[in-house]
Amino acid sequence: MSLDPLHALQAANRAVLPVASDAFGTLLVAGATGALGAELLRRLAGSHRHAHTRVLAREPIRDGLRGVETYLSPAQPIAQWPLTSAHTAIVAFDPPRLYHDRERALWVPEPSDLPALARWLRASGVQTLAIVQPHDQGRLPEALKRGLASLDEQAVVACGFERVILLRSARKPANAKFANPLERLAAWMLSVVRFMVPSSEQPVRASKVAELVDVALRIAPPGVHVAAPEMVWQAAQGDMLAVAERWLSPAASAAPLA
Repeated sequence: MSLDPLHALQAANRAVLPVASDAFGTLLVAGATGALGAELLRRLAGSHRHAHTRVLAREPIRDGLRGVETYLSPAQPIAQWPLTSAHTAIVAFDPPRLYHDRERALWVPEPSDLPALARWLRASGVQTLAIVQPHDQGRLPEALKRGLASLDEQAVVACGFERVILLRSARKPANAKFANPLERLAAWMLSVVRFMVPSSEQPVRASKVAELVDVALRIAPPGVHVAAPEMVWQAAQGDMLAVAERWLSPAASAAPLA
């Protein structure tokens, strides 16, 4: 069943808040849309390990929820946004579901926004940045699975965060629309490739991806940590904490911070 972000926030706030000493700074979520964004909100806002949770939105949303608030992103380039205050940030790239009215009010990042968004987050005091970047299953080159895949990601690392956590989760390719029967035939012939995708590169449920993000935020040491789609899949199959500990061990760190 699909989750509505506001309903997820309401469910999260029904939990009992920890004592003040247990709350750790402010969590800021960019891209709280789609099944993944809703699961991240449900799990991380519900944990109440953070004193407050802020969600980036384009339009006002009536929240009035304990410990959760919206931050309105101005209709300006990110570099011109007023600074906020946060300790931890999550950026998720999951498009809004158009049948969820409230998701249309939330701010949705584009991959090209990542460098500017990272600079704004760092200037706002963010120390830990987690990025969940879905990729079409079986389409990510082997050499890019465990390292920085683009100049934009290198620019993020160069911002000087204490911790950068990158999860590359597999997703099903979007349903394409074809202009003519020949395009449809070509797509069908190419679709046989999906039967050659190993099980370790199959999509993982949004709830499991959110759980892995939660675990990583709790135990990741300083540095840059990149999770390949196969690692995300493996973590979802059994003892997630044990898999995450192996991934996040110092010897497995993907790259030093710039």
